[in-house]
Amino acid sequence: MNVFRLTGDLSHLLAILILLVKIWKTRSCAGISGKSQILFALVYTTRYLDLFTNFISVYNSAMKIFFIATSFATIYLMYVKFKATYDRNHDTFRIEFLLIPVIILGLVVNHEFTPLEVLWTISIYLESVAILPQLFMVSKTGEAETITSHYLFCLGSYRALYILNWVYRYYFEGFYDLIAIVAGVVQTVLYCDFFYLYITRVIKGKALKLPA
Repeated sequence: MNVFRLTGDLSHLLAILILLVKIWKTRSCAGISGKSQILFALVYTTRYLDLFTNFISVYNSAMKIFFIATSFATIYLMYVKFKATYDRNHDTFRIEFLLIPVIILGLVVNHEFTPLEVLWTISIYLESVAILPQLFMVSKTGEAETITSHYLFCLGSYRALYILNWVYRYYFEGFYDLIAIVAGVVQTVLYCDFFYLYITRVIKGKALKLPA
């Protein structure tokens, strides 16, 4: 644990809480990609299958439970409780174009060819691109609500902070995980345009708009 990982975890937690509060308070999931949420649920489920077999710390187990529980809670809110507000017309990204390459890559490039390790690797690759349906949806609609922008910013910041965490660990511990680092860089790059618009528009109180 170091300050970058802790801050990254807090940013990740904040992103999820912002999303859930937004959906619950507005009684609407408008502007949120259900497909991205399904991908994130797959990420957490495949990554944390070792929850009851590999205890590291109370903090670690609590985070795993939180991410799994909230990801499925979000899916429930979007596809069951507030399904009438879900914008299917704009959430049209073909997630099989992400899932198939990610699964193949996870089977080919991994640290160890065992079920849990392969699933962990797939989750790392999948997380790096899971936000694409959401960014695609924002692009199609041409704008995002301010609260949705805050959610995306916190989510992107989490992964950027984790890159700094890897730099810290390599410098002070001599440890690095090339798969996690490369995936994290890819994920952060996908957010770059959004980060720019967030800083130049949302922070100044303007609506976030993307080219349609």
